[in-house]
Formats: sequence, C-alpha cells, structure tokens
Amino acid sequence: MDFVTTPDSRFADVTDYPAPTRRVELADGLRMAVVEAGPADAPTVVLVHGEPTWGYLYRHVMTPLLDAGLRVVVPDLIGFGRSDKPTERGDYTYARHVDWLREALFDRLDLTAIHYLGQDWGGLVGMRLLAEHPERFAGVVMANTGLPTGDLPMPEAWQRFRAMAEQAPRLDIGRMVQAGCQRRLGDAELAAYAAPFPDESFCAGARAFPGLVPNTPDDPAAPANRAAWERLSTTTVPFLCAFSDGDPITRGGDGWMRKKIPGAADQPHTTIEGAGHFLQEDRPAELGRAVADFVRSLSG
Repeated sequence: MDFVTTPDSRFADVTDYPAPTRRVELADGLRMAVVEAGPADAPTVVLVHGEPTWGYLYRHVMTPLLDAGLRVVVPDLIGFGRSDKPTERGDYTYARHVDWLREALFDRLDLTAIHYLGQDWGGLVGMRLLAEHPERFAGVVMANTGLPTGDLPMPEAWQRFRAMAEQAPRLDIGRMVQAGCQRRLGDAELAAYAAPFPDESFCAGARAFPGLVPNTPDDPAAPANRAAWERLSTTTVPFLCAFSDGDPITRGGDGWMRKKIPGAADQPHTTIEGAGHFLQEDRPAELGRAVADFVRSLSG
C-alpha cells in the first residue's frame, strides 16, 4: 500500500494543539498519530474526529476534560492529521477504518474501560467498535453522528457534500470545515485544518470518506452495520447523546439511538444549542463539560 506522510513543517504554525505523543505502527506498516494528555492512572477519554478534520478539532474540548483530572487520548484517523495517508482512494474502506482504529486503541495502546467520544466518522467507526468489543468500553458519548445501513436515504445536504468531495477539482479543506460551523473560524484555524493536505496526493482519504457511508441497502458496509445494530440493541454500556441543534445532516438522529440502545436509558442526554455540525468548534466548553460530567458520574 503506497502512502504519504505530511511533513512536520506543515504543522509549525499550529501552536494551540500538541504534537503527537506517539505514532502507533499498525500491521500493514501505516502509522497512526496519537496525542495523550492527563494522568496515566485517571479515567481515559478517547476523542475521535471525522471528515475532513483531525485531532486539532478537539483542542478546546480537551480543556474541561483535563481540568476534571481525566486522561485524554486523541488519535488522527488514517488519512488525516499527522497520521499516514494511503494515496489511492480504493485503499480506504469502512472495514479498514474500523480495523485501523481497533488495532491502535486495543492491540497497540491496550486501552480498556475507555470513555469514547465520537463525532461524524468518529461515531460511524466508534459504534462499530462498541458493538464488536463492548468489554473495552466504560461509557460512550455520540455527537452529530450515526450508524447508517443504507436502508434509509441520507439527507440531501449530505448527498451534495458527497458529490463535492468526490468531484471537486481541488478540496478546500478549510472551507469544508467552515461550512459545518456556525461561528467564523480565524485564518490560523483554517490553516490548521488545511495543514495535513499539502497537495492532492494527500487527499485520497478525505475524498473517499463520504463514499464509504452506506447510502443504499446493497452498500458493501451495510451488512456489518446491520449486524452492529443487532448487537447494540442489547448493549448496556452507558451511552450518552450530545447532539447539537444546528446540524442539518444528523439533527434528530439521537432519538433513534436513545430508543434502540439499552445503555442510553435514563442517561442525561443533552442538546447543545447554537452549534453546527462541528460542535467542537462552536460550543467546545459545553461539549467538554457534558462529557466530563458523564465520566465522573460513571467513575464514582
């Protein structure tokens, strides 16, 4: 598998998010960048981003978690951030993203009793991991995400986004992130989101991700997601929804999770107001506090 690695110099001006604590080598030779912070013996919160962002998205969410004395682990998914990036779109599959993150978190870092926060693809991958490895989880928070099976069509806004990501002559990553925020990002923030992608050879993952979301019943990933929903329907791992009120793609999706997943019963679900798809940018403190309170309630 051919891949590229974004030069560290591209991140020289990213001053408000730390360099990776480590780069975890996976079985196929790819390396996943991971940032770790907080006491090693504290409850662990894993924060996982989606399309087309990277761990930088959680820089302000980390603050209330660390202030609460928690340990934070933030991976960059393969194809994003400081992680290695296969150069062919066909090298990216839903199953591979699940396996890459599973291998990094469980086989290499050997994390157990994790509290997992997933947004966008962080949720699509994380809910599969929860379904397949519930013994590794102490709690789960899902924010602006889902686990589609292709049996229901994705919203029109998402269909337009998918077409743009696949067909645009050049991906403007900063503009893509800005479109999912209600607040105006600064120039340095837009540059930080663009930093992992010096040219088109680095963008295969960002172009591939939308097309990997099951959009029809016969999608290659649909059977595995249906099987995951069957397992999730019996999962009692505590499950919190923290969706925003302003995401046109995922708004309302938390209702299905609350209804379907036993671990979501009687949890303090919250709707974070005044935030778009990337609620980590619009309301990071509110999201961080919701997660910290949830973890504390589970940790005694």
